[in-house]
Amino acid sequence: MAVPKKKTSYRRTRQRRTHHGLSVPTLVACAKCGEKNLPHRACANCGFYGGKKVLDTQSKLAKKLKKKENGEKKQDSKEQ
Repeated sequence: MAVPKKKTSYRRTRQRRTHHGLSVPTLVACAKCGEKNLPHRACANCGFYGGKKVLDTQSKLAKKLKKKENGEKKQDSKEQ
């Protein structure tokens, strides 16, 4: 089994790790609503991509609100 002859210095360790840093994601503004999102992705706010509607955000929002209301009703019934 290979064993290093000398301790690796902090400088050499840090030099090796220079490429491990995180980068800030690139964000672009939606052409329809101006909301920031990742490039080449449909806008989560309005549902448009490339000038076409590809996501039905209203139904998703309604479903999310309905689920939240049902959760609150269950918590109210548990508290009583």
